[in-house]
Amino acid sequence: MAYVFDKTLETGNQLIDTQHRELINRLNQLIDACATGKGRASIDGFVKNVADYTAKHFADEERLQQDSKYPDYVNHKRYHDAFKTTVATVAREISAQGPTISMVGKVNNDIAGWLIKHIKNEDSKVAKHVKTVNS
Repeated sequence: MAYVFDKTLETGNQLIDTQHRELINRLNQLIDACATGKGRASIDGFVKNVADYTAKHFADEERLQQDSKYPDYVNHKRYHDAFKTTVATVAREISAQGPTISMVGKVNNDIAGWLIKHIKNEDSKVAKHVKTVNS
C-alpha cells in the first residue's frame, strides 16, 4: 500500500509540507523494499534513510515551534521523541528479522499510520500557529 501526500495532509506551511512529502516518499520506498523482499542490507539502508530524514524534519519543525513560541511545544516534542523511539525499535526488528510480512505491517501501522495521524491532528495546529504569528 503506497501512501499519497494529498490535500488532507497539507498544513499550509511550505517547509513542513515539503518535508512531509519527502518523508512519505521515503516510507513508501521502505514499504516497497520490505514487500518485494529486498535483502537485509538494502532494507537497513531504507530504514536508516527514513530515520535520518525523520530526525532532520523533527529538528526543523521543532525550531519553527520554538521560533514562533508554539504553546504546545513540550507535548509536540514528546510525540516526536516517542516516534523516533518507535522508528528505532522497528529498525532493530527489521534488521534482526528481515523484511517479513509482519514487518511491513509494523511499518504501515507503527510508522506510516502514526505519521499520517500526527500530520492531520498535530502538525496542522503548528502550521496554523506559525502562520498566525507570521501574519
